Amino acid sequence: MIYIHYKLRKIFVLCLTGTPKHKLRYREDVEIRTTLQELLLYSIFLINLCILTFGMVNPHMYYLNKVMSSLFLDTSVAGEERTNFKSIRSITDFWKFMEGPLLDGLYWDSWYNNENLYDLKSSRIYYENILLGLPRVRQLKVRNGTCKVHAFFRSLMDECYDKYTSKNEDMADFGLKQHTEWKYSSPHTNSPWHWGFAGVYRDGGYIFTLSKSKSETLNKFINLRMNSWITRGTRVIFIDFSVYNANVNLFCIIRLVAEFPATGGILTSWQFYSVKLLRYVSFYDYFIASCEIIFCIFIIVFTIQEIKKLKEFKFAYFKSIWNWLELLLLVVIKNTEKYSDFYFLAYWHIYYNNIIAITIFFAWIKIFKFISFNKTMSQLSSTLSRCIKDIIGFAIMFFIIFFAYAQLGFLVFGSQVDDFSTFQNAIFTQFRIVLGDFNFAGIQQANRILGPIYFITFIFFVFFVLLNMFLAIINDTYSEVKADYSIGRRPDFQLGKMIKKSYNNALEKLKLKKPGTDEDKKRTENKDLAEKARREGFDEKEIQSAEQMKKWKERLEKKYYSTEIQDDYQTVTQQEFRDLFLYAVELEKELHYVSLKLNRVMRKVSALQY
Repeated sequence: MIYIHYKLRKIFVLCLTGTPKHKLRYREDVEIRTTLQELLLYSIFLINLCILTFGMVNPHMYYLNKVMSSLFLDTSVAGEERTNFKSIRSITDFWKFMEGPLLDGLYWDSWYNNENLYDLKSSRIYYENILLGLPRVRQLKVRNGTCKVHAFFRSLMDECYDKYTSKNEDMADFGLKQHTEWKYSSPHTNSPWHWGFAGVYRDGGYIFTLSKSKSETLNKFINLRMNSWITRGTRVIFIDFSVYNANVNLFCIIRLVAEFPATGGILTSWQFYSVKLLRYVSFYDYFIASCEIIFCIFIIVFTIQEIKKLKEFKFAYFKSIWNWLELLLLVVIKNTEKYSDFYFLAYWHIYYNNIIAITIFFAWIKIFKFISFNKTMSQLSSTLSRCIKDIIGFAIMFFIIFFAYAQLGFLVFGSQVDDFSTFQNAIFTQFRIVLGDFNFAGIQQANRILGPIYFITFIFFVFFVLLNMFLAIINDTYSEVKADYSIGRRPDFQLGKMIKKSYNNALEKLKLKKPGTDEDKKRTENKDLAEKARREGFDEKEIQSAEQMKKWKERLEKKYYSTEIQDDYQTVTQQEFRDLFLYAVELEKELHYVSLKLNRVMRKVSALQY
């Protein structure tokens, strides 16, 4: 039944479209082969991209950053073990660091046994890292009167220095007004801004460079400290310098930042960028260069392909998420810049590395487009596509409750607990609570009543209720998809079948596997036909009936049809005649049933035309 049904349906479709069956089969084969070729080409591209990206990373980068950060961040002031750059909280501590650990870390004049080092044109930190040029120190300030003092307190304080912004910045000369450290230097237009804890700072300010001599630099620091180079208007001080290690061919660009917020005190931060600016030195570097050339060729090919697709499909091109991913990859890959200064070079090199990291991430995601022939991956994509509406509805409810708790935590604990000091921190803290990372003691200490109530109710509603609802949505949808797949309602994995067929043919040619018999091929064909019928919406009874009729037909043809003599007459027994008669009756019923269905379809088509 299903067999005849399926064949007549194909005939009816062909009558409407006018496309022969062999042409449809040819188009399917061409499409499958094209997809397979794209998969192989993209696999080569992905391997090349992985080699390129991992070639840019050197394991020595981490160790170079570690030894440099240990030297300049963890080294304590002589006689004060608790005072290092990380623990600076006052201007006095800052000058102690400048005149102690910073000087000792920058200037290495003697060997560990106090013998003088051989003639050096520059300091060698840890005897291996050459200090490039001279370190630079710069300061940014704000003007007095950038904020207003309340009338009740004007008798006690008439000066007011607001937080740093480009509008509040002080550009007037101050202090001794003799050298660059007392005179304002304009920022460069192409310099990146620095994002700190208390503000976003631009280039320029009051700048001075250190001397090659350690004693001269120490005298410079003492002179600045005695003449109050740091004032109430000071908002940030940057210490910038760079080193180069020839052993591992790496540059380390270092920036130490001390912010002076309007609340008082000092907030310290730091940046250690280990980058490979001299790219082509060893034979492996030249191999990476060849991969870069291949990468550029791939980008040109992919760009041409996407332009052709865009011209062919026009607006329909943007309906596919994979096409959006292609465009995103092409845009991200081509967005790079470079500058001449060491810090700028390092900054944009790190920016370039981040772009490559995002590119390789999306490149791996695109693999899902080609592995849809796998049953497991098809189940995953089907599950997500089916439950997307339920997930969106759940997400709205989840984030309403989640943000309500985040705002509650920020307002109640924000002034006491660091994890809730800002609304953004409160959001991330709640995600950590869901994962089991929380500071209940701090919450309880901040508010002994609302703290436990907040924590217990958040855990109950978000963790026990909402997260389990989310998992229930996924599990139910996955069960439905799995049930549909079990009865044959699943996509036709033609690409997977073609790969399997090619693999089996290769094994047979290599004589590693026995060739399949006609019976095996016929059994496989019947199985594929039954699966296709299930996808068309036929039930199991119809499929079983059709399979039984097909067996009758094959048995009768085998017994009573001869390829050598077309018109011979053969005698039959009464049982054989009965079987033949039943087959003819069943065939008549099925043809009548199919005819009724075709008439119904034709009437609907005619109605649509009017």
